[in-house]
Amino acid sequence: MIQSNKQHTLTSSIFFKGVGLHTGETCTMTILPAEGNHGYKFQRTDLEDKPIIDALTKNVCSTLRNTSLGKDGVEVHTTEHILAALYAAGVDNALIQLNGVEVPILDGSSDMFTQGIEKVGTQELEEDRLFFKVRKNISVIDKEKDVEMLIVPIEEDELRLTVMVDYNNAVLGTQHARLENLSQFSKEISTCRTFVFMNEVKSLAEKGLIKGGDVDNAVVLAEKPYSKAELRDIAKALGRTELGVVEGETGVVSTSALRFTNEPARHKLLDILGDLALTGRYIHGHVLAARPGHTANVAFAKEIDVKIKAVEQMPDLRTDREAILDVNQISKLLPHRYPFLLVDSILEMTENSITGLKNVTMNEPFFQGHFPENPIMPGVLQIEAMAQVGGVFALSSVDEPEYWSTYFMKLDDVRFKQKVVPGDTIVFHLKLISPIRRGLVHMEGKGYVRGKLVSQAILLAQVIKDRNPTKD
Repeated sequence: MIQSNKQHTLTSSIFFKGVGLHTGETCTMTILPAEGNHGYKFQRTDLEDKPIIDALTKNVCSTLRNTSLGKDGVEVHTTEHILAALYAAGVDNALIQLNGVEVPILDGSSDMFTQGIEKVGTQELEEDRLFFKVRKNISVIDKEKDVEMLIVPIEEDELRLTVMVDYNNAVLGTQHARLENLSQFSKEISTCRTFVFMNEVKSLAEKGLIKGGDVDNAVVLAEKPYSKAELRDIAKALGRTELGVVEGETGVVSTSALRFTNEPARHKLLDILGDLALTGRYIHGHVLAARPGHTANVAFAKEIDVKIKAVEQMPDLRTDREAILDVNQISKLLPHRYPFLLVDSILEMTENSITGLKNVTMNEPFFQGHFPENPIMPGVLQIEAMAQVGGVFALSSVDEPEYWSTYFMKLDDVRFKQKVVPGDTIVFHLKLISPIRRGLVHMEGKGYVRGKLVSQAILLAQVIKDRNPTKD
């Protein structure tokens, strides 16, 4: 993978043609370069209006032996192998065009896709790459299927995966696979093929799946010796006269030997990577998975998605950045003075939001009378500090703000989540609920200590010019 903080795309288009594993239909796939922040998108060129489906967890419509995406009745099947190849190669943006419903299975791995990407190469774009660094454990457990998936934080800015498979089958046994970082994918994982047990083939065929399956595009494992009659019965379910499997063989009955002794486990790792690509982020953390499958993979990716959205919706709460207004500058805007000036600095201000902070020390005058043996900052003063941050924002909307005042008219939905004590730093973030009109400023405010919400309120204020510069 390209180690870069910038997004990348392909330098030119790539073409593939083959049958779909489950539909058995021939499909041509073209992967085109795309602009920044495009992400991965599939396009059905065989349908009217050539509909596009974003490769995101919200569009997953089926996880039965593959990951299928769907939107407005249009579907694309078996997306995981091409997405794994793109993701591992550091390609952030690509338009994947198909003239059929299913991505070609080719040899059952991501190898040909990876080779195609490496052949044309990638190009850097101006946009920043989208990352998600795991700070706390995220897990999914399916007790019924005995599946466990967990991602834990690591110091390195990389994705690491460890997989264990054990299906109580003597032919496969217990296998483990590990990927230290995405740069190893091409040599260690991309060539590993999908696998299936012979005792699954007939039931999968009866469900309308694996119509394009063959001993050439999958690792087929015979868990027992099969007679000619049994093999003919399985072939019939697939709509064929024979399977190309020798009577009485056990173990690997594909046309080629395993590419790695733990190839099935490595392919499970490949599938996880392709399904995690649906988060639209390069993830930094260590994934640990036991007996995973597409259903668990997608549930896991969705759980990560929830955490990503929660983090990205949070304001920037860092207190170590340079302030845009210090306490002296704030004093020139607000009429408050000690001991009632409760804002120490303004960290950030945009068109519709402001972030400021209050350092709570043991020397605060209110601690002398408010629970002196157990000092706690009064909730009403937290709201006052929040309102003062909002007042700075309100005054920033007028000319000559030193001649204006902010008067708060209404408070709603005031809540206190946990106590604030000496030594805490409250970071207040307020954002506009609606545009400022006729001097009315309507804002939602929240206070945080060490990233945890401590107080919140909806504030309505009015900015009024009540001082005349000619009389000063």
